[in-house]
Amino acid sequence: MNTRWPLLWLALHRRRRMLVALMVGMVAFEALMVVVANTIAPGQLFSAGGKGPPSAYRAFSGSGGDVSIAGYPGLLGAGLVHPFWIAMQLTAIGALAAAAVAADVESGTIELIVVRPVSRNRLLAERTAAVVIAALALNAAATLTVAAGVWLSPDIHRDVPLSGVFAAGLMGCGFALCLAGPALAVSAWGSRRAQVIGATIAIGAVGFAVNFIALAWSKAAPLRFISPFHYYTPGDALAQGHVLWPQLGVLVGVGVVGLVLGHTLLMKRDLAP
Repeated sequence: MNTRWPLLWLALHRRRRMLVALMVGMVAFEALMVVVANTIAPGQLFSAGGKGPPSAYRAFSGSGGDVSIAGYPGLLGAGLVHPFWIAMQLTAIGALAAAAVAADVESGTIELIVVRPVSRNRLLAERTAAVVIAALALNAAATLTVAAGVWLSPDIHRDVPLSGVFAAGLMGCGFALCLAGPALAVSAWGSRRAQVIGATIAIGAVGFAVNFIALAWSKAAPLRFISPFHYYTPGDALAQGHVLWPQLGVLVGVGVVGLVLGHTLLMKRDLAP
């Protein structure tokens, strides 16, 4: 094991099997979405009765409103906001964020760490790096799988440029940071794994539900601004072929604020279990 950043490598080593399984699952799922898109034209999937999909379905295509799920960008975008995709992101981020501080406080092992010459800054920095590496690996697996599928399919490639695929992947990294920042802040403040996992689920899973309700029900429309899925719109990035910088800025900004808050809380708290 690398001894230069022991807390970082130990965090990844302990969850290596989970991370490998998540990456394999991500590749398999995104490959399935590409195969479905390449085998059956997206419009045919939603053409029953001659009607297109309801407008609220743009939540499932990862779009702010311009991209329908009944098209290649929308269908591939659906693979990047699907509950399965969300669950894999939540699993990796929740597990590693909980292990950053809260899990050691809960188990009492935090005292064994802080009595060594390891500062709180280093503790949080290395554990944060582990979360970021895991999130980057998952999003890279998804992005490269979709990119390979688009490159191998002329029909899809006509509607979805490769630049759009990598732009959507970068948006996915921003979304992961948006989850990781607040989750690490809760870990730095809390003393139970369940607190961190609950916060991660609230931001990810509940955020998706809030965005869908806001798109489906006009009276709830203002709620969409509090959901990360209002800003994480891979379907739009796939269709337009470039990064949506304002939305990405919001996602990254939330993540950075969470990291700063986590650092502040960790510096002030008592680490006794």
